[in-house]
Amino acid sequence: MKNFRFGVPSKGRLSEITAELLKQAGLSFRRQERSLFARVRELPIDMTFLRTEDIPVLCAEGAIDMGITGSDLVAEANADVATRLDLGVGECRLSICVPESSPASHVRDLAGARVATSFPHVTETYFKSHGAHLHLVDLSGSVEVMIALGVADAIVDLVETGSTLAANQLRVLEDIGRYQTVVIQNPRCAHPDLADRIVRRLQGVVIARSYSLLEYNVPRSKLQAAEQVTPGFNSPTVSALEDPEWCAVRVMVKRKEMIEIMEKLEALGASAILETQITNCRL
Repeated sequence: MKNFRFGVPSKGRLSEITAELLKQAGLSFRRQERSLFARVRELPIDMTFLRTEDIPVLCAEGAIDMGITGSDLVAEANADVATRLDLGVGECRLSICVPESSPASHVRDLAGARVATSFPHVTETYFKSHGAHLHLVDLSGSVEVMIALGVADAIVDLVETGSTLAANQLRVLEDIGRYQTVVIQNPRCAHPDLADRIVRRLQGVVIARSYSLLEYNVPRSKLQAAEQVTPGFNSPTVSALEDPEWCAVRVMVKRKEMIEIMEKLEALGASAILETQITNCRL
């Protein structure tokens, strides 16, 4: 039986992010220049380097067992794959955008309009679901300038910060969907146990990136109040200190809430409040 094949982006920013994520998950490999495959040292896995947009189709066709790509590309390819894990990176939204001066307030107002996009399947499906016929202008690459060039009346494109839209005097009319980088799997994968093992490893890294380990000392009289602030994943770890009136607490805290929680603990009288980064975990 052939080795498990895992498709990863061959170049670009997502390629770098993916390589680091896999390394942290204990799936280390070294790619030779321009090589299509690389063997994972720890497990019988061949990393296969592919164009990001090809990964959904190749996974659905069974050329690879699993892969990392954008959920927007999975939707556009309409690929028969299972999404196993959201990775929490590359978050964006696919939006219908019109000129700032446009009177349109709903997708139905664009019935019969020329719409430029590099996501023809998703765009046409969305317009049809709202009963709006459109003239599709199927393009690859950047489409923001197509309205200024007179090619389109509206565009459908990925939006992150909105700065590019503002520079082209465009506004978002409606969001079609929100997307991010995901792990996908062929539903007929011949190595389901290995696939589950890979997902579990990656999940440990993804969760760890969302949390930090918080340690602090607090008076025992304030412990209950402190536990309300930091309930932890299941419950906090509480240890006795030499001073019986004090105790030490260790707890996992969502990283995005860390500063506010530290301030609340300080207001309660906690001291020696320390944050430690978590690189991997199992919960």
